[in-house]
Amino acid sequence: MKSGAGWLASATPEQVDAFLGGLGENALLALPWLFEFWALPHQLPPEGAWKTWVIMGGRGAGKTRAGAEWVRGEVEGPTPADPGRSRRVALMGETVEQVISVMIFGESGIMACSPPDRKPAWHAGRRELTWANGAVAQVMSAHNPESLRGPQFDAAWVDELAKWPKAEQAWAMLQFALRLGPNPRQVVTTTPRNVEVLKAILQNPSTVLTHAPTEANKAYLAKSFLAEVEARYGGTTLGRQELDGVIVEAVEGALWSRGMIAAAQRAAQPGRFSRIVVAVDPAVSAGPGADACGIMVVGALTDGEPRDWRAVVLEDATVQGAGPDEWARAAVAAVDRWKADKLIAEANQGGKLVESVIRTVDSLVPLKLVHASDGKGARAEPVAALYEQGRIAHVAGLQGLEDQMMRMTAQGYLGRGSPDRVDALVWAVTELILEPSRMRRDPRVRSLI
Repeated sequence: MKSGAGWLASATPEQVDAFLGGLGENALLALPWLFEFWALPHQLPPEGAWKTWVIMGGRGAGKTRAGAEWVRGEVEGPTPADPGRSRRVALMGETVEQVISVMIFGESGIMACSPPDRKPAWHAGRRELTWANGAVAQVMSAHNPESLRGPQFDAAWVDELAKWPKAEQAWAMLQFALRLGPNPRQVVTTTPRNVEVLKAILQNPSTVLTHAPTEANKAYLAKSFLAEVEARYGGTTLGRQELDGVIVEAVEGALWSRGMIAAAQRAAQPGRFSRIVVAVDPAVSAGPGADACGIMVVGALTDGEPRDWRAVVLEDATVQGAGPDEWARAAVAAVDRWKADKLIAEANQGGKLVESVIRTVDSLVPLKLVHASDGKGARAEPVAALYEQGRIAHVAGLQGLEDQMMRMTAQGYLGRGSPDRVDALVWAVTELILEPSRMRRDPRVRSLI
């Protein structure tokens, strides 16, 4: 069903007035409780057969409301006395207190979402909600997974799974308890974190996902809140997780940590640059499933001693699935846009063909071909050391690069595909800082090269 919120957002005031004016008194009274009309697309249950529905989003994206309304849709029948699809529901959060204060009595919880004639009764002693049709929702705590050994359920709402201390054990025990009815189902509402249990759930074929950033629900959030968090965390790794609702993965042994990247995001940027280069890691294939062609723009201030040199990653101009002519044009355009001193291109794959393609686009572009003799991890290590020293800064909007950085180890790249952006970054920083330092033979930087 298409949500009414989508229609309301695009309708003119006259259309809205005409619609509301055509409703009778009973319809107008019922309208606030018809969630299908007001819901955003990510808040509505997906079509088809599924076992787990994960609603993953940023803070304030409307996840709790979606979970509460799903429970209502499961337990309520056509009338308050009629049975619904589910009769035994688990309400599971990190603690009992959080289930009660957020999932049940919160501003977007079950009690607030229920119309007066369908509002369930709360039994504090038994920690249960009961509906007039006999349906029961039981409060469960992820802090005590063993408590799930006795109860049985045909539906479950799981909130903020990604921050549970005993997430894997609690989730496993819930799966054993979800055994009533012909097709028991569960909804997970969570802000994402890089935890194995969430990633495993998302990879399960019986899981469906809806996703939305905080911005999607801005009509129901204080303007001051959204402006403040966007100003402070927009474009940062924490912002990717908490506002965009994206899992930011980091692997064990990664050369770059979240802290290092966060420091680069906050680092002061010089007002001028001694040099700017554009570095290209050419793709060896083209098309939708091909690796991207990494194109990074980096500027450096190299006044004074090499230990004082700084660099700033200015733009990620990477192109996905592009053929040779397209990525060459994108790289040359970046050179023109930034008035760069040089275009650095890795020539291990393609050799002279790389130069020929670029020269076809611009025969006069200042081009330097580089060849890799060491592995990707070995080449990246000295660049990561510069980050650790606080000598590299990032502008906003480099999420693709930053995600790859947290999967690069000394043994190589542990992500999917090729680390095209990181490779281009390494060539650029090597050209601007590491190679000139080597030429100066400064003993203070010899350990970096």
